[in-house]
Amino acid sequence: MNVTYPGRRTLLTLLPALAALLVLPLGTGAQSWRTVTMSRQVSGERALDVRVRYGAGRLQVRPADPGTLYRMHLRYDEESFEPVAEYERDRLELGVKGIKNSIGWPRDRDSGELDLALARDIPMDLDLEFGAVRASLDLGGLQITELDLSTGASESRVEVSEPNGVSMGSAGFEVGAADFQVRDLGNLNAEAITVDAGVGNVVLDFRGRWQRDADVSVDMGLGALELRFPEGLGVKVIKNTFLTSLDSEGLVKRGDSYYSLDWEDAPYRVTVTVDAAFGSIDVVWIR
Repeated sequence: MNVTYPGRRTLLTLLPALAALLVLPLGTGAQSWRTVTMSRQVSGERALDVRVRYGAGRLQVRPADPGTLYRMHLRYDEESFEPVAEYERDRLELGVKGIKNSIGWPRDRDSGELDLALARDIPMDLDLEFGAVRASLDLGGLQITELDLSTGASESRVEVSEPNGVSMGSAGFEVGAADFQVRDLGNLNAEAITVDAGVGNVVLDFRGRWQRDADVSVDMGLGALELRFPEGLGVKVIKNTFLTSLDSEGLVKRGDSYYSLDWEDAPYRVTVTVDAAFGSIDVVWIR
């Protein structure tokens, strides 16, 4: 079952869904943990459409060694799940799916693990969807043309440690009840970035090697948003809310917007539009 958790626009529908998660029945049958490793070598692919689905446990995503299309190391309860590794005509689907006869989640959900490495040198549309996980993702070095990331009740750290080698049209992040952080957004090389967050704490770090101007849209329900900007990046913040506080250190208000002092002269500019219901917005400058 694929579930996404949008931000302020549907906050009232999110709360019942979160309550339902708390009463999901635990698996009652015996657990049988199995570990498998699957991989495939590059064979002339010019582009990839990659989908990754993972429900609960620990998740790691990183770039693969040269010549490797993917390498997936998976630990899972075979009484409840089965691995997915399907490749056809430059379309790649990886992760796990539930078995029809299983009941609820396994009791020891934290014991599940997915360690995934993806090809460095092939342009890809990357679609990641995961649920109650502890996620550590490094997308640096991958060539990503489009990015969609959806997560439920998770603790997620996303890093873009190296610049994206291709131009990205858009990057989208949908976050449920989560502690969510993205570092080095400048390395994405994205024209547009959207963040749709329900409940929790969100940190957006805009360091990295900027190659273009970008528009960033953040829609939040309830929680704290921290915006970390490197000095030298032109910043404009538009706050479309009256019930959320804004710590606008280093910004000057002009009309309904807040600007960095070097907005006119900065080599690259980022416009951040924030819609939020309740919470706080903190601006932090990083050298």
